[in-house]
Order: sequence, then structure tokens, then C-alpha cells
Amino acid sequence: MRVVFMGSPDFSVPVLEALHAHHEVVCVYCQPPRPAGRGKKDRPTPVQARAEELGLPVRHPKSLRSPEVQAEFAALGAEVAVVVAYGLILPQAILDAPDRGCLNIHASLLPRWRGAAPIHRAILAGDDETGICIMQMEAGLDTGPVLMCEKTHIGAEDTVQDLHDRLSGMGARLILGAIEALDDLVPQPQPEEGVTYAEKIAKAEAGIDWTRPASEIDRQIRGLSPFPGAWTVLGGERVKLLRCRLAEVQGAPGEVLDGLMIACGSGAVEITLAQREGKRPMERDEFLRGFALPRGSLATAS
Repeated sequence: MRVVFMGSPDFSVPVLEALHAHHEVVCVYCQPPRPAGRGKKDRPTPVQARAEELGLPVRHPKSLRSPEVQAEFAALGAEVAVVVAYGLILPQAILDAPDRGCLNIHASLLPRWRGAAPIHRAILAGDDETGICIMQMEAGLDTGPVLMCEKTHIGAEDTVQDLHDRLSGMGARLILGAIEALDDLVPQPQPEEGVTYAEKIAKAEAGIDWTRPASEIDRQIRGLSPFPGAWTVLGGERVKLLRCRLAEVQGAPGEVLDGLMIACGSGAVEITLAQREGKRPMERDEFLRGFALPRGSLATAS
């Protein structure tokens, strides 16, 4: 098929690669380059960088609302548009342009976790499973009927990065199947019950309150890893905690019990990956070799 691809971050790249291998990608739409790094030079999105490597035409309008942009989109003559983590609202004129409509790859089991941060929210909420839905897009926020769905279990130590990578691959595989079977798929309206919204992650959610139960802190660490990264103050430094597991021991909230095992309001978490400011992430043993942390030290929120 003639496909327009619309996506921006790393999550979208495997989908672009799969479509390029099996269909004619006539154009790639993504977010504009933005200042990044120490020099604050404009950096293209991962999708733009990969599309250019593949020799595909790229457009990155700041908005899709102007008649000129909409006319350019319609002139591509696409049979279908595939949208995954694009970052712009699609006006009705864009939704109507492809002959077979616009298909969205969404990283949740709709109608649960519509919106911006479904992977983070699934872990933070303690969900046992998540998945990928291929959705027929309409004007509402992730409200369209579902064409295809696949589930995956959320493991006890899964982080956002783990699920991100797994779901990205699932999305790439499912969209190929959906396009191949498009004539035979029956759109299933989303139920009205069970709707939840995955709000963007706020920086204020990242500071750890050690008086909370270990189960909640465990989900906070995994649900914010690698970005923005749950943090605490250890030995006078702010440290990001990136991987952990639950430990059935007790102590005063925030007390360092052994190595990087830290007591919570009830139970404890054992930190297995941490990152000091200005340093790379380190496994527990390597982290402790360069960071003295006596037993009985306190982790604090400020």
C-alpha cells in the first residue's frame, strides 16, 4: 500500500522500518527538530533521522491545521496513514484524506490509558498486563474503534524501558497484520466502561517519599525509569533510582539497611541500578564501589 507514516520518538522507529520493508512509504511526518544537548543545536527526532537514512521524504510542520499543509498531505494520494506517538492532533481534513483512513498504534489495552503516557501509567497503577491496540482514528482522544489487539504481561521487575521496547516491536508486527487483513477486520467500538486517561508525567511525581509502602515505591521507580527517573537524596547527592526489586525486611522509612536496600513505610526495596548526577547508570555493586553509604544512612526526599 501507499502509506504515510506519522511518528516522532524512538518508540515509532521499528514501525517505520517494518512499513518501509513491506509497503511504499510515500512520506514521513514527524515533530520538527528541537534544541538539545550542551550546544542546544537543533536535533532531529529519531524518526526523522531514520527516515533520512532510509532515503524517505520527511515533513515536519508545526501544525496540521493550515489549508496548505492539508492540501500537501492529500496530494500524496496515500491509501492509509499509520500514526504512532506523533505528537500533533490530526484535524478532520487529515483523518479523511487517506482512502482507507488513519490507523493508530496505541500502547495500552483501550479504553484503559488513553492519552500521553500509557506505559508509565500502567506500571505506576500496578496493572498486571498491557498491550498494543491498532485503532481506527477519529476526532476524539484515542476514542476510535479497535481493529486488532494483543496483550503482554507486566513482569515484577519490568521498567518503562522494558515495556517500551517490547510494545514497540509488537506494534510493528501488529500493524503489518492489520494492513494485510484490513478488508476483513471488523472495527470494535470501545466500551464506555473502564476509560482511564494517562496524563503526562509531571516532575513532581519523581521525588520518593520513603514513608509510603514498598509496593508503591517499587512501582514509582520502575514506572519512571529511565525518564524522568525517580530520585532520592543519598549521602548528600541526588541519585536517580532506575531498577529495583521488593525485599521483605523492615526498618525506619528511608534507612539504608544493606548495600542499596532501603526501608520504606512498610517493607523495603533493593536498588539494582542507580545513577549519580553527571554519571552514567551503574549496577548496584559498581555504584557502591565509588559511593560510600554506611548502613543506617538515610535516604530523603530533599
